[in-house]
Amino acid sequence: MPWKDVTRWVAAVLLMAAGVLRAEAQSYATHTIRLIVPFPPGGSNDVMARIIAPHLEQALGQTVIVDNRPAAGGIVGSDAVAKAPPDGHTLLMVASSHTVTPALNAKLPYNTEKDFAPLSLLNTNAMVFFDNPKVPANTLAEFIALAKKNPGKFNYSSPGAGSQTHLTVELLSRRAGITMQHIPYKGGAPAMTAVISGETEFTMLAPNVIFPHIEAGTIRPIASGDVTRHPRLPNVPTTAESGFPDVRAIQWVGMFTTGGTPKPIVDRLNADLNRIVRLPDVIEKLKAQGVTATGSTTEEFARLVATEIRNWTEVAREANLKTE
Repeated sequence: MPWKDVTRWVAAVLLMAAGVLRAEAQSYATHTIRLIVPFPPGGSNDVMARIIAPHLEQALGQTVIVDNRPAAGGIVGSDAVAKAPPDGHTLLMVASSHTVTPALNAKLPYNTEKDFAPLSLLNTNAMVFFDNPKVPANTLAEFIALAKKNPGKFNYSSPGAGSQTHLTVELLSRRAGITMQHIPYKGGAPAMTAVISGETEFTMLAPNVIFPHIEAGTIRPIASGDVTRHPRLPNVPTTAESGFPDVRAIQWVGMFTTGGTPKPIVDRLNADLNRIVRLPDVIEKLKAQGVTATGSTTEEFARLVATEIRNWTEVAREANLKTE
């Protein structure tokens, strides 16, 4: 075949492929979208899902159902997305604990990096350490001093074994030289309720979950996890100010779909999500909860996931938490 003919043939194939890809993106979505939140209602993932869902419905022209599936620290709900048809009709809303789980679980039913297609980072926030108001400690430094005097006396709750809270508090405990009992729950909301009721004395969660309870006085914030103080908690010291500069607690929330979903659909969802998190009403709703709207490219989000898996694996090793 003459070179000119080869060139024309390649160009024709490329044009046909581009046409197929455009048609694929334009035909999406064809039926109900299921947005799986692998934790109970009331947590960070769930709050974000319910803010995003109505706008996503409008963008895609299909019903978006928020489907809470709390079990096994988020593994069951995540696995449902990993094994769903790769057509963009099953989505996953998770927080940064999604990258903590593989650091503690050597035998997950899915590959965190390969079986999910990152769509976009949606928000970030500094997590907040807090205790029950009956505990005589108004700051993290005071709580650490109290825990040192009472080894093993205090319990801390978490949204589940292998959650970001679990690893961060274990790391803090090792840095501070204290011993506490870990009590895992099925999500952030029940972990917070445990502190309110006195079942546990201490934990660390995202601000959008706890601010109403801080205002009600049912929990007491004692430290924030960023290098600067939280704008809504100007009188609460940071972990660095409390003597632990290398214990940071920054949570992100983002959305994934099933790995292998065609790129045009992934790109369509990425564009829609980035537009949605920049809507003034979405920004205001997140700001009211102490959360910063972000957004990202799919490539940026994929790099974040890969980096955090490596980092949390190191934290798990340092905190002497064995994989299961």
